[in-house]
Amino acid sequence: MRETLKIGTLKWQNILKPDDEDLKYLKNTYHFHPLDIEDCRSVNQRPKIDIYDDYYFLILHFPSYDSKNTFLQTKEVKIFWGKDYIITLENTDWTVTKMFNEAKNQEERKEKFEVQTSDRLLYLFLERLMTESLLLIRKIGSELEYLHRELFSKRAKNTIGEISITRKNIILLNTLFKPQLRLFHKFEAGTIGGFTEKMEIYWGNILDYYQKMWDMTEDYEDLIEGLSKTFDSLQTNRINEIMKVLTLVSSILLPLTFITGLYGMNVGLPFQGNPNSFWIVIGAMILIAGGMIAMFKSNKWM
Repeated sequence: MRETLKIGTLKWQNILKPDDEDLKYLKNTYHFHPLDIEDCRSVNQRPKIDIYDDYYFLILHFPSYDSKNTFLQTKEVKIFWGKDYIITLENTDWTVTKMFNEAKNQEERKEKFEVQTSDRLLYLFLERLMTESLLLIRKIGSELEYLHRELFSKRAKNTIGEISITRKNIILLNTLFKPQLRLFHKFEAGTIGGFTEKMEIYWGNILDYYQKMWDMTEDYEDLIEGLSKTFDSLQTNRINEIMKVLTLVSSILLPLTFITGLYGMNVGLPFQGNPNSFWIVIGAMILIAGGMIAMFKSNKWM
């Protein structure tokens, strides 16, 4: 679905779920490079920016939660950026499409647009995407704080599942952000000049956003590794304590089981003819058990 919005001399076209007809229109109308058109046919291409004399072509990736709000997934937006036009392509109704609908509603209300250049409009795209991604990363940080508090609780089964989900999400953030860091450095370095003067400070702000998200992701990656190791250590200690208790119980019961088994045999045994033999054996067993418990305590085994 292709929609067009005019903002003064600037034209913004948004294409949601582009098909062959849309791509043929782009090729015939704007004469974009065939490789860029081919990239628009594919999903989840590697993030990149192609620089031409009269336009730029960007493929950008940003994180988003799935429908169950549990796992992160990669959202892709493709942008053709020219002097007097911006063309955005998305395969799902996501951030840029929502921004387009907001701008269309603003036009219907006959409100004035503050954006008059393609560079400024691209900056608004990037700023919105960065802001939403930053909120998402901060949510991951809140989950890590919750896991840190729950780490020493008895909800071990639930905690390990939550740690695994958070760890998977952080790995996706890492693999998503790392390839694009070099791309955004090109904006501030001047490799990508754009079509408007004095945009350097804006591109620097975008890089600051991205660098902040990357730093937070690296910090969270270290934190989740630490939480995982701490959780494994706690679980190992708990298992060791359980095995220790079971071993002590087995050690106490072993001689008692031997005595009861011995007296269950059809052979002559001491005190067999004594009418109080039962209580004598019980008393001996109690003394043995008490002696073993006292020995364990004296050696600080329990």
